[in-house]
Amino acid sequence: MENIIFIVHLLVALAIIGLILMQQGKGAEMGASFGAGASQTLFGSGGSGNFFSRMTALLVAVFFITSFALAIIAKKQADITEDVSFSISEEVELPSLEETAPIDASDVPSVDIEAEADSSEDVPELPAE
Repeated sequence: MENIIFIVHLLVALAIIGLILMQQGKGAEMGASFGAGASQTLFGSGGSGNFFSRMTALLVAVFFITSFALAIIAKKQADITEDVSFSISEEVELPSLEETAPIDASDVPSVDIEAEADSSEDVPELPAE
C-alpha cells in the first residue's frame, strides 16, 4: 500500500511540474488583444488558463493527500519499530562477573623494561632554543 501511494505521489509531483512549465505567464495574454489567433487554440477561445489552473489545483490537492498519507504510514511504522526495540532490549540479560572467563597471567604479554631504556638512548635530542 505504501509503495502504491509513493508511486502516485511521485507521478503527481512530476505532473504538477509539467503543468506549471506549460502555463503561460500573464504577459502572454497581450498578444491575444492585438489579433493573435486565440480562436484556433487547443482549449478553445477561452484559452488554456482555466484548464491548467483547475488541473494544477486538482493535482496539488492529490499531492497534499498523498503526502499526508505517507506521513501517517511513516509514523505508524516508527511507532511499531520503537515498540519492538524496547521489548527486545528488556529481554536481553547481561552476563554476570562469575560467568565471564577469568584472565590468566600467562595471557598478558611481558615488557622488558631494560630493553626499553636502551632503545631510548638511540633517539636524538632536540636542539635547545
